[in-house]
Parts: sequence; structure tokens; C-alpha cells
Amino acid sequence: MGLLSIGLALGVVLNKSPIGSAVCLIGMMLGLAGVFVLMQAHFLAILQVIVYAGAIMVLFMFVIMLLNLKGDDKAWKIRDNNLWLTGFTGLLVMGVLYKIIEKITEVDFDSPAAVPDNFGTVANVGTSLFTDFVLPFEVASILLLAAMVGAVVLAKTKVD
Repeated sequence: MGLLSIGLALGVVLNKSPIGSAVCLIGMMLGLAGVFVLMQAHFLAILQVIVYAGAIMVLFMFVIMLLNLKGDDKAWKIRDNNLWLTGFTGLLVMGVLYKIIEKITEVDFDSPAAVPDNFGTVANVGTSLFTDFVLPFEVASILLLAAMVGAVVLAKTKVD
């Protein structure tokens, strides 16, 4: 499941079509829901499918279709010729991955932490969401609202 999600996440970044990227993102979110199922967090898996793969991606697809992005790839042709920037970014990503792998090898995986009985339950997620994470929750909702209003403003044609 994890490798499938990583492959689809790469598809999001490497795909030249905005629709193809959005479809890969939907598949990646469904793969992440599968990872939650494997971790016995069924409630989080259902939330992942309903909220992200369902509602948020419908919003993304609506914005992509509303903006009508046909032919906008011409502005991005400059990135194909910039080999120095591509090489530097690749080296930077490799360095970050090296450091992450170096830190992971220091962790003792022989004795995993015990998972509480209420992990992933509705009561636990709701309590955590509306006590510890209420500010990020509200900021995310305002950000989504601003993105939707911005998409409508950008797509609106001027009438003289």
C-alpha cells in the first residue's frame, strides 16, 4: 500500500496534465486510506476517503475544470531546458532522503510503542480535533474557503 501511494504521489508531481495529477492524487489518498486500514484505524480511513478523496478532490476537480487550463503548458517550457536547476534540486532531495534514512536507522524498531485501545475512535479523534487542533482545523477551513473564492474570481470573465 505504501509503495502504491508513493508511486501515485510521484505521478502527481511528474504528470503534465492537471487532470491526470488530480486523478493520481485521488489514488494516493485512497492508498493512504488503505494504510490507515492496515494500522487498524478504520475511522481515520473512512474520514480519508469521504473528506479528502471525496469532498476536497471534487473541489479540486471543479476548480481545474472552471479555470480551463488547456494550453497553459507553454509557459512551463522554460523548466524543460533548465538542467542545472533540475540537477541541483535532485541533489537536494537526495541529501534530504539520506538524512531521513540516517535518522531512521538510529531508531530501535524491536519494541514498538503500545497503541492505546481508543486509538482512531470517533470520540478520540473528535476530542483531539476540537481541543488540541482547533486552530489548525479552523485555519484549514478558512484556507479552503479563500481558495474557492479565489478560483471563482479568477474564472469570472469581465463584462464591460
